[in-house]
Amino acid sequence: MPPVSDRCLPRLLAVLAIVILPHVRNLPLWIPAFAVGMMLWRLGVARRGWRMPGLFVRAGLAALAFAAVLASFGSINGQTPGAALLVLMVALKLTETRTLRDYTILAFLGYFLLGTHFLFDQSIPMILFLLVCGVLITAVLVDINHPDGSLSTRTSLRTGAVLIAQALPLMLVLFVLFPRIPGPLWGLPSDSGANAVTGLSENMSPGDISELSRSDEVAFRVRFDGDPPPRYARYWRGPVLWTFDGRTWEPGVRPNNLQAGMLTDTANPVRYEVTLEAHRHHWMLALDMPASTPPEARMTPSRQLVSRKPIRERMLYTVESVQDYRLDPVLDSWPHRIALSLPREGNPRTRELAQRWRDEGLSGRGLVDRALQMFGEQPFVYTLRPPLLGENSVDEFLFSSRRGFCEHYASSFVVLMRAAGVPARVVTGYQGGEMNGNGQYMIVRQSDAHAWSEVWLEGAGWTRIDPTAAVAPDRVEVGLGAALPAGEPVPFFARRTGNIIEAMRLRWDAVNAQWNYWVLAYGPELQRSVLSRIGLPDWRSMILALTGLITVMLSALGAWLLWQSRSAEPVDEARRIWNRAIKRLDRQGLGPLAHEGPQDFAARATSLSPAMAPRIRDLARAYVAVRYAERADLEPLRRAEKNLRRR
Repeated sequence: MPPVSDRCLPRLLAVLAIVILPHVRNLPLWIPAFAVGMMLWRLGVARRGWRMPGLFVRAGLAALAFAAVLASFGSINGQTPGAALLVLMVALKLTETRTLRDYTILAFLGYFLLGTHFLFDQSIPMILFLLVCGVLITAVLVDINHPDGSLSTRTSLRTGAVLIAQALPLMLVLFVLFPRIPGPLWGLPSDSGANAVTGLSENMSPGDISELSRSDEVAFRVRFDGDPPPRYARYWRGPVLWTFDGRTWEPGVRPNNLQAGMLTDTANPVRYEVTLEAHRHHWMLALDMPASTPPEARMTPSRQLVSRKPIRERMLYTVESVQDYRLDPVLDSWPHRIALSLPREGNPRTRELAQRWRDEGLSGRGLVDRALQMFGEQPFVYTLRPPLLGENSVDEFLFSSRRGFCEHYASSFVVLMRAAGVPARVVTGYQGGEMNGNGQYMIVRQSDAHAWSEVWLEGAGWTRIDPTAAVAPDRVEVGLGAALPAGEPVPFFARRTGNIIEAMRLRWDAVNAQWNYWVLAYGPELQRSVLSRIGLPDWRSMILALTGLITVMLSALGAWLLWQSRSAEPVDEARRIWNRAIKRLDRQGLGPLAHEGPQDFAARATSLSPAMAPRIRDLARAYVAVRYAERADLEPLRRAEKNLRRR
């Protein structure tokens, strides 16, 4: 193997360190720290002459790396354990890096490391970072494969940038035309070691939603076909919870033969498109009340949209909802029984209060009004900092603390209704949303997470009741920031300050929304839609167009390279000097063969004529420096050519 310049190792290690850097936030800190330590050790080997480890030591280190990943994540499968193992293996490859082949393998492993970042982050800044890293790795490859490592940093970087730029058109053609595969491209089917994704859970306990509402992260974005509904009507339906164990609400087990809840007397339809962020659950969001089911979803008996697979990538779907409706005007026996069930024991004061109301002979609507009147008149406080509740959580909230967030009010209201004989259930989801005028779409954030109640009333069916609105009406009419008392930890976007920072963030969100739609959500459906507009309606025409475009591009590139080789200036000053020297050597039987470059020619010629060896080596070295290292000084080449003329 040809030798590698000593200048290449520090450059390669620096680029690998830059590539690994973003994994500091994705992997345990000891993994990137170990990689950096191995890089510093390898520099010590090069600078101080330390010994490289033998075969058995390297094998032992590899086994320890596998064991460490297995101990940290419980598996070596999945995006996070896989990325961790790759980082460790790249670091351990340094223990056997000696030849050009080893250096080249390390550089190619750098490309693989770049791919692992897509498993965690697919944002625009990450794409720009990866493009820069692609240029750096390519520049290092150019540097490694240069004969004497004499290329300047500027020359290597320029060459790397040109090569990456030449690949971009082909990349774009493949992105648009290559048949898209359903499912996540930059993700894995399951990964216990992946970072948790914030969002609603499929159950609810006191404090769950109040903790979630501290986040400004985007939950989903919505584009309406017409005008959006008013803010007070923006209830985004998510998991519907039926069973209560005294503290936690869960969906419960439902018979499989139940049909989706029946909608009647529907009016005011709204059609819209949802871009839902990944959350690793099955639930989907729809404006109350969904009237259609996307192809990739099903409708539950609770009229909740549920994906057929866990949502592990950003999801795009279209729904139609109705704002006026009656849901299940006739209630079957099974949901009627479950909607009245409570634990046998617990919360005695709540049960006693409900029984007193029931003894007054109030109707279902009257019981609802009495509970809402209690929330409105008693000193209840809407807060993101509710106190911890004990075993009888509903009693403690209604009669002691009276401080809670939406889940406290929804949960206690449903318990009251069930104890009073009114079928009721908890609905979780989001309430509100902010229009982004830059992109004409609505942003719903985690801070908009909400819980409300549904009660079944004779003749009306399931009716939405939001007890939070009785305590803090501004939560529904204005938003979270207007409803909370002063001093509460309100997320930035929930404050609605209208300052320049908020305006800039909304503009940036509009850019991200376009990126999400046209790039990250560019799946089979969107691809078919886009290509059908340009006359490519099916896979056959798509593949033919892909093949034709690639053929045209490669043919054009080949023609351009041929033209460059023909039209390039055949003789410049350096070439004239070289040609004069070669003619003189040809007369002595020492000229280069047709396939030989300057260095291969010098090596053969010096072996044929040891007496001329120093002069021939000087000539070849000076010509390579001018021609390939782009050194502007021609004087060493002129001196070498003059030395050949001396006897």
